[in-house]
Amino acid sequence: MNDIPAFTPELLHRAQPVKVVFFDVDGVLTDGGLFFSQTGETIKRFSTLDGHGLKMLQKAGITPAVVTGRDSAPLRTRLTALGITHAHFGTEDKRPAAQSTLDALGLDWSQAAAMGDDWPDLPMMTRAALACAPANAHPEVLARAHFVSRLHGGQGAVREVCDLLLTATGRYRDCLSEYAT
Repeated sequence: MNDIPAFTPELLHRAQPVKVVFFDVDGVLTDGGLFFSQTGETIKRFSTLDGHGLKMLQKAGITPAVVTGRDSAPLRTRLTALGITHAHFGTEDKRPAAQSTLDALGLDWSQAAAMGDDWPDLPMMTRAALACAPANAHPEVLARAHFVSRLHGGQGAVREVCDLLLTATGRYRDCLSEYAT
């Protein structure tokens, strides 16, 4: 049984050097919808498939990082649960925030991937070695992405990127074997 997802050789080659992945939140880790309680608290829905993929990235030595224009208690709770320590909240200018994470990790843009869905994500995406987008991203973002997920944001799109990176680094089968024995 072939348990490794199919990606083009060119895409796998582009993904091989990636050591850090920058993710937007609204529209990428979530479906982009914003729910507000009667008290004004933001409520977000996250995909457990995406969450497990992010954990597998960390296990494979790839750092997931978040750069988002918003901040909320539910987001911080989710990132803590996933063990994601590199996060920038309330950041409208995402490139400098991502650059500070690269500097802290001793990496450069040739070792980075970025996944976004709208114009504010383009400064990260156009510098990264691998630019990714969910299927429902803005057309300008889709036009600049090296990889477009088959799935929408918040519905497994991040997991597809995680699977791509695990495959490119040769770690997909090892990670899977921990569960499918």
